[in-house]
Amino acid sequence: MLIGELSRRTGVPARLLRYYEQRELLTSRRDTNNYRQYAEDAPRTVVRIREMLDAGLPTEAIRELLPCTDGADSGADPCPEVLRTIAGELERMETTMAALHQRYAALSAFRSASLDRATADGAGGPSTG
Repeated sequence: MLIGELSRRTGVPARLLRYYEQRELLTSRRDTNNYRQYAEDAPRTVVRIREMLDAGLPTEAIRELLPCTDGADSGADPCPEVLRTIAGELERMETTMAALHQRYAALSAFRSASLDRATADGAGGPSTG
């Protein structure tokens, strides 16, 4: 199928499909007119790429994981690389979430302290009436 059809079937813009190809996530062959020809299973591959991107995986990890997802629907054991990559990404996410939690706590404390000061200044300050 041509890139336009793949785009229509997946809802992914052709420009993004070309980017996936540049990142070696998607493959095509060139016909005699130099048009990209995608395999019949390309829509499924694009859906998997989108799912992994939505999960927060970088394209480098997706490139590593994608070949191991072929048996994912059949219940086959995932590749060992998949489990290692997923574990690494989960660790990265946990670190990011911990840092965000610390930033949230710091901002909340700052806001509370600011509100306390504003309340104290307003209650004991000079009257403007």
